[in-house]
Amino acid sequence: MASALYDSCLNFKYSTLEKATGGFTIANKLGQGGFGTVYKGTLSDGREIAVKRLFFNNKHRVSDFYNEVNIISSVEHKNLVRLLGCSCSGPESLLVYEFLPNKSLDRFLFGKIYRENGKALDWRKRFNIITDTAEGLSYLHENPKVKIIHRDIKASNILLDLKFRAKIADFGLARSFQDDKSHISTAIAGTLGYMAPEYIAHGQLTEKADVYSFGVLMIEIVTGISNNRSKICEYVSESSESLLTQVSG
Repeated sequence: MASALYDSCLNFKYSTLEKATGGFTIANKLGQGGFGTVYKGTLSDGREIAVKRLFFNNKHRVSDFYNEVNIISSVEHKNLVRLLGCSCSGPESLLVYEFLPNKSLDRFLFGKIYRENGKALDWRKRFNIITDTAEGLSYLHENPKVKIIHRDIKASNILLDLKFRAKIADFGLARSFQDDKSHISTAIAGTLGYMAPEYIAHGQLTEKADVYSFGVLMIEIVTGISNNRSKICEYVSESSESLLTQVSG
């Protein structure tokens, strides 16, 4: 896989991406997730890009890197963030995605500065974001070639373009399997509060895990209330309180 990427048109030189991001300066930092930090970059031809810089280069993180490249490069949909390439030959692993100027949904739902400046999402935008996310998930789950489970649907992984149309991002935890299988057994991974209880209990992964996460996300979009347990986790052995409990109590 590494040699194939190195020789392909997907491969960017590390020096090119380092220059595009200004040496990964803090001024170009777009956000940070459980596995990496994302920076805005500008290529020499003027194209704006988003560069994901992974935290670690141990075997587990390298596996996540190739998993994300393999999955996102095999799909294409208007509601999925488009992979432009990667860098796998430099001192660290980098992923290159299309740049979405309105960044992540959580900034608009929960960010105090946006609410104070009158930039809160109106109901039409919220409805469109919900339907866009649903269409992206439907494509992943019903892909005729291979079924893909995202495993980490949440507001910070939904990116917005200039017109506030939504695209699903961050496929580092995603898993794929053939359509003739009902589930796969896997180590539990995801974000507390968005993980389906039956997945946590049994470790059997189906598309229902994404559906549960999407349900929590919908409640966040409608209420503007953030899930208060949003730390990324792996290999979870205990149940987590979900936003559903808070709104139904």
